[in-house]
Formats: sequence, C-alpha cells, structure tokens
Amino acid sequence: MLNRRHIRIKVMQSMYAFKGTESDDFSKDEKFLLHSLDSMYDLYLSILALITEIHKKSKDYNTKVGNKLSTTASHNVSGVKFEDNQLLHLISGNKMLQEHITKRKLNFWDLDFEYVDIVFKSILKSALYEDYMADEEVSFATDKKFIIAVYTEIIAPNEKLYDYFEDKRLTWVDDLPVVNTAILKVFRKLKLTSPDTTLLPDLYKDEDDKKFASDLLIKTLLNSSKFKEEITNKAKNWDGDRLASLDGVLLKMAICEFQKFPSIPFKVTINEYLEIAKEYSTPKSSMFINGILDKIVKEYQANNMDLKSGRGLI
Repeated sequence: MLNRRHIRIKVMQSMYAFKGTESDDFSKDEKFLLHSLDSMYDLYLSILALITEIHKKSKDYNTKVGNKLSTTASHNVSGVKFEDNQLLHLISGNKMLQEHITKRKLNFWDLDFEYVDIVFKSILKSALYEDYMADEEVSFATDKKFIIAVYTEIIAPNEKLYDYFEDKRLTWVDDLPVVNTAILKVFRKLKLTSPDTTLLPDLYKDEDDKKFASDLLIKTLLNSSKFKEEITNKAKNWDGDRLASLDGVLLKMAICEFQKFPSIPFKVTINEYLEIAKEYSTPKSSMFINGILDKIVKEYQANNMDLKSGRGLI
C-alpha cells in the first residue's frame, strides 16, 4: 500500500516535529513515525467500514421504500440490484476484514451516521446510479465497474468526508491520496473467488520499505549537524532562514540518502525531494533544493566519492 514517497513524507513530518539533539535516544521518535505510518491502515479500514455501512443503508432504504410504496417491478429491479451488488457483498461479508475493523475500533459510522447518509444520497442522485439501474446486465463485472466509478467520482472527492477525516486525524489528509489509490487497486483486483486476504493488503511492500523508514529517520537525525554544515557551505547566496525551514529538513534527508543508501540513485533521490518540496514547501523551494543537491552531487563526483553501488546508480 505504501510507496517510498509517502514514507519520505512521513519521515519529513517526524523530522520537522523533532526538538531534540543528536545525542538523544530516538526510540520514541521511531515509534511515533511507525505509528504515523500504521495510522494510514486505519484510514483504509475506516473507508471500507464506510462502504459497509453504505451497503447496509441500501438494505434499510429498500425496506422503507418497500413499506411505503406498492412493490412495483421497477422498484424491485433498482433496489435489489444495488442491495445485491456482488462487490459490496464481498466487502460487507468478509469476516476477516470486519474483525479487523472491529478490533481496531474503526467503525465510528454508527455515531457519525450523517456522513453515511450524505454519501448514500449522493449516489442515489447520480447519473452513475441511474445508468447502473437502467442496465439490464447483472454480472460481477458490471457491479465492480459501478462501485469503482462511485468511489472515484463520489466518495473520494467528497469535500465533507475530506473535512471529516481531517478532523478525525490530522495526518489522514496527507494519507488520503495514497489510500484512495490503494482501495481502487484492490477493487480492480477483486474476483468472486478472491480470498478474504485480498481486501487486507500489506501496509509495506516488503520489510525493506519498513526498514527504509526507520533508517532514514534515525540516520538523518544522527548526522544532522554534519549534513547542516554541508548544506550551509553550498547555500551562501541563499537566505539562511531556509535552512531552519522545511527545506533544511528535506535537504538533510536527501544528503542522508546520498551517503547512507548506496542502492538509491542520486537522480531518484533528487527527483523525489523536488516533488515533495513542490507539494509541501514554498514556490522557490524546489529551485533552492535542486541547486544545493546538484552542487553536492557534482562535488562528490569530482572527488571520486564512491557512494553508490550497482549499475545505473548515478
């Protein structure tokens, strides 16, 4: 689920919040970082809990409408089709998934039911719903296509949900794009024969990614003064305040990757931090960071510093 850029962003946030010194014990900071990363999985599960509640809402809606109106053929087709959506059944009927949601106490939609109502009503009013109900084909493929479209066009961009998640946990705002992508990826992979674990992807691609998160934080903190001195020597024509800002944090992390992560090419590191700077720092930050890192790499190469191993790592 996690990608390296998001790991770097989480490390950046932990670094920016750090108020200690290089001689400190970093175990608490590492624990904070790993908890922040793990919190993203809570967001993933809470959204699947929301989708489960939307499915329940469709059943309740059907019952209420059925009690109020005579059961016409058109009502039966539309109501039952949404209620019987096979992808929704895979989610709400997945015992392993529901146990994870319950264990981590992430089904808060019973208390915040108004958000379930908001999303459900948006679905009912949409052209997507209208087209889905008008389509006579009943298959897993059409059911999946409909839910993916609903998620992409109605759930993911919903501003009220965005504000809700921001109020729930501030870090979730940064996590939403990654989680939305992960959910859509899982939905596209789902088949009727998929095991329950398909809806419970691993947070990290592998153990190397988890180790990368911890190592990047700790190694940057341990060498902070040395990296700062290296940056200062290359930033004489720039405002010194930049080094105390987020730009300084990003530069230290980049230099750490240059020196302590031999398998990551210089170009990959530079491109990653330029993209992060564009999103999180000032308009001039990417130019500043690119200029400093370019000088540093050229100096390493001029001094024949063999920091990278393997082919194509320059």
